[in-house]
Amino acid sequence: MLTAPCIAANPMTSHQQQSSYELMSAENKAMQDDASLNPAMFWVGDGESLWQAKGSSNTKSCASCHGDVKKSMRGVATQFPKVIKGKLQTLEGQINQCKEARQGAPKLAYESKDLLALTALIAIQSKGMPISVKETPANRIDLKQGQEFFNQRMGQLNLSCAQCHEERAGLRLGGSLIPQGHPNAYPIYRLEWQTLGSVQRRLRNCMSGVRAQQFEYGSSEMAQIELYLMWRARGMPMESPGVRP
Repeated sequence: MLTAPCIAANPMTSHQQQSSYELMSAENKAMQDDASLNPAMFWVGDGESLWQAKGSSNTKSCASCHGDVKKSMRGVATQFPKVIKGKLQTLEGQINQCKEARQGAPKLAYESKDLLALTALIAIQSKGMPISVKETPANRIDLKQGQEFFNQRMGQLNLSCAQCHEERAGLRLGGSLIPQGHPNAYPIYRLEWQTLGSVQRRLRNCMSGVRAQQFEYGSSEMAQIELYLMWRARGMPMESPGVRP
């Protein structure tokens, strides 16, 4: 049994958790729901090919170790970020760890087509399953730091994530409804981007928006805030890969 938690109670318990899917138009919802319309499925298809591809310096593919992705990766995305061998690891980070250590291949660049494709392929195997990230003795320090980042004012506009996505969730900013800021649909295809992107890309967009210094892709800071966001969204069903305006 865990000792008294260092993390405050889930702020979403005071009002119902709501996916930003609920704020979209009927047309955008249909685009996410229909695999033939969801543009993110092109990345999932590429991921299926990459899953079978062998590394450049050996004969191992992802499938060599993990077999059928639909069976071996079911539920995996609901658990990340997680501590593996003493290090907090995002799903993208774990993919790169496998690429380097198991396949003898170079790490994939963040936001690259291949990394997004593999992430989308793995994430879609958990579609509809509840996020299961929990506070544990292993992740407690990282989780607390992620919570501090979420509540910390930053940038020239002196705003925090919480001020928008908790205090003002449901209100309007520039004509658009402010979502609660849950990561349950990532990686997502944003019509604004005209491509698939990770939750870290979205976080960097927000940091840029408040004119703050952005955390680097793959940094411990990014992993910590991603951990907190997934913990905050625990119990919500995964929608990956989602579509957003």
